[in-house]
Amino acid sequence: MAKRDYYEVLGVDKNIKQADLKKAYRRLAMKHHPDRNPDDKDSIEKFKEAKEAYEVLKDDQKRQVYDQFGHAGLEGGMGGGGGAHGGAGFDVGDIFDSIFGGGHGRRGEQVYRGSDLRYDLSLSLEEAVAGTEVKIRVPTHVACKVCAGSGAKKGTSATTCPTCHGQGEVRMQQGFFSVQQTCPTCQGRGKVISDPCGSCRGTGQVKEQKTLSVKIPAGVDTGDRIRLSGEGEAGPNGGPSGDLYVQVRVKPHSIFERDDNHLFCEVPISICTATLGGELEVPTLDGRILLKIPAETQTGKTFRLPGKGITPVRGGPTGDLRCKVVIETPVNLTDEQQDLLRQFENSMNGSNTAHSPKSESWLDKVKQFFE
Repeated sequence: MAKRDYYEVLGVDKNIKQADLKKAYRRLAMKHHPDRNPDDKDSIEKFKEAKEAYEVLKDDQKRQVYDQFGHAGLEGGMGGGGGAHGGAGFDVGDIFDSIFGGGHGRRGEQVYRGSDLRYDLSLSLEEAVAGTEVKIRVPTHVACKVCAGSGAKKGTSATTCPTCHGQGEVRMQQGFFSVQQTCPTCQGRGKVISDPCGSCRGTGQVKEQKTLSVKIPAGVDTGDRIRLSGEGEAGPNGGPSGDLYVQVRVKPHSIFERDDNHLFCEVPISICTATLGGELEVPTLDGRILLKIPAETQTGKTFRLPGKGITPVRGGPTGDLRCKVVIETPVNLTDEQQDLLRQFENSMNGSNTAHSPKSESWLDKVKQFFE
C-alpha cells in the first residue's frame, strides 16, 4: 500500500511553519494515542502514520529532501513500524520526544547535508571596485553517476543491516542501564553494501574538479564572502549538497591604498611646484584628473577629491580619493644648479621668520628646551 503524502496526513499545507506543524501533530497524537484507543487498530495506525510524517517534516534537512524527492528520497529510513520495544510498533520514549522535543529516536538510513566548501579568490583592486565575472575550478566530492550515489554495484542494492535491523543503532545492557550506540556494522546507516560499486568503492561519491562561473558584485572588499548554494560537497546517502563560499581577498595596489570606501595615494611634487603653485595630473580609477596645487603648499598636505573613491557593495555614498603631496628633494644636481641653490639660500638669510615660519618656531622651542 502506497504511503500518503506527509502533509496530507497531518492536514497541513507545504508552507506551514515549524511551530504550527508541531501543534497540528500534537492534536493528532492526542486524538489517536493508543492509551486512549487501546482496541482501535485504525487509530493506532493513524497515530503511527502521523508520528512518521512529523519525524520527517520537523527536521529541516529531511523536509527539504522529502519536498524534492518524496518518499523515495528518504529510502525508507523513517518507517514507523517495528519499535524497539515490540508491541504495536511504537516506543514510549519516541512518543514523548516527538510531542515535547528531544533527540531520542531511531535513526535508520538517513540522508545528510554535504559539507560546505571554501574557495579563496584573489582580485585586483580594479576588479573589486568595478565588479567582474570569474571562472573557478573547485575540487569536490559529487554523487557517483554509476551507482546514483547508492554505493552499491549497478543492478544491486544495499541490504538491511543484520546487526541493527535497519535501525542504525544498537542497545547494550550494562547492569540496570540500557546504552544506545551507533551500530558498528553499518556505522549508523541502517544498511550494508555486500557488492560495492567499482567506481566509488561503495562510498557513493567520487572526487572531481568542477568549473563554476562566479559573479563578483562591484565594491567587494577583503573578507567579503559570496555564497553559491548547493555547490559544496555532495551529501551522504544521496543527501543535498552543501554550499560553496568564495572568500574574497583584494591584492595590494601599486598606487592606491583602500580604507573602507575611500582611496589614498601619495603624489610627489617638486619644491618649485610646492612654492609657486601649479597643476598636477593624478590618476583615479576612472582616468586622469588635474589637481590644482596652491602656492606655498607644505609637504603632507592632503587634497580631497569627492566621489572618486569606491561605491560600497551594499549601497551608500561613494567614497573619496585623498591625495597626499610629498615634496621631493632634488638629486644629482649639476654644479651650476648647486650654485643657484646656494644663492637662493643666501638670499633667504636674515628673513627666516618671513619665509620659514615653521622652522623659526621650531628653533625657538629648541632654545627654550635647553634653557
